[in-house]
Amino acid sequence: MIHMTETLAVQTIEDFLTGEETTRLTEILDEHLSATGWIPARPSEGITPPEPAQALLDGAMQRALPTLRRAFPSATAVDPWLYHDLKSGDKIRPHVHGVGDPQARPQRIARVAFNLQDADAGGEFYLDTCSDDALWSDDTATVGGPYAPGTRFVHEITARTGPVNLNDVPHTRWTCAPPPGTTVVYGTQLVHGVLPVLQGRVRKLITNLLA
Repeated sequence: MIHMTETLAVQTIEDFLTGEETTRLTEILDEHLSATGWIPARPSEGITPPEPAQALLDGAMQRALPTLRRAFPSATAVDPWLYHDLKSGDKIRPHVHGVGDPQARPQRIARVAFNLQDADAGGEFYLDTCSDDALWSDDTATVGGPYAPGTRFVHEITARTGPVNLNDVPHTRWTCAPPPGTTVVYGTQLVHGVLPVLQGRVRKLITNLLA
C-alpha cells in the first residue's frame, strides 16, 4: 500500500553513477544527439535516450533501490528515461505532476532526476513547499485502492493549466545543488522547477519512480 508521505518525500543518492559510467553516458548521448540532430523546441521537451543509455541508468537504479526504499518503501521500478538539454536563458517554471489516475497500476510516486552536466551559473533545481490548500483537490483515496485510505491528491498544475498560478501561491523555495554523480528523487506531489540558466548548459535525465 502506498502512503501519502512517499509522494511528498525527498531522497538523494550520491555516487548514483561512477565517473566511468558518467563518461560513458555522455558519450552515448553525444553520439545520439549528433545522429538525430535533435534540438529541443522548448525547455521542458525531452528525447528518449537509446537503449545503451537506458540500460546503464537502469543498472544504477537497481543499485539505488534499497536506499530509495527508506523514503519510498513502495518503489519497484522506473519508466524509460528522458533526456533534457537546457541552454542559457532556459528555465522550467514551477509545476506539479500529481499522481495521475490514483486507481491505475503501476503508480507514479516520485520523479528521479540526474544532472549529467550543471550550468556554469544558474540552472539550479528547486522545490517549493507551501501550506496553501489551493494546491489540493477534494479527492481522497478509498478502501481497496493502491493508496492508504484518506490520502489526498494535489491538482496537476503546469505553467499554463491548473486551478491556481503557482507563482501567486505563498511558498518556501528550496534550491538544490547536489554534488556530481548524484541523483535527486522527489515525490510526485511536490512543486518543482529549474531556475534560469545564466551561463553554460544543463543536461538532465529524468524518469518516474513507480510502485
